[in-house]
Amino acid sequence: MTAPAACPATGVEYLAEVHGGAAASSVFLGGVIAPTRRLALRWLHRQAHRLADALDPDPHTTHLPPHALRPTPRTAEHAPTQLRFWAADLTYAEEATDRLATGHPYRFTARQGPAWYQLTARPL
Repeated sequence: MTAPAACPATGVEYLAEVHGGAAASSVFLGGVIAPTRRLALRWLHRQAHRLADALDPDPHTTHLPPHALRPTPRTAEHAPTQLRFWAADLTYAEEATDRLATGHPYRFTARQGPAWYQLTARPL
């Protein structure tokens, strides 16, 4: 597999990654090198939805075994809600785009109890 070419206008590529973890450990959940910051952020948006759907699937889905889902109390920290909100909020998208355009990394972290999920993008 070959890496995509850098953006012809800027010559910069962007690394987008997703990590998850808890107090003492972290796990790499995926990454991509994108030729533009917008493509890197688009990939992060898809990953935010993927994580949110994996953590909090639709209870009406038909491909889960009976009684696989159980209601849990809602707290202020609900990672799937935070991930979905981040992916849908245009203010976050503009902030991330502006930050990457200035050459700085961007990071969003969703938390639930001791667990955390982090979406990052940075210029290479």
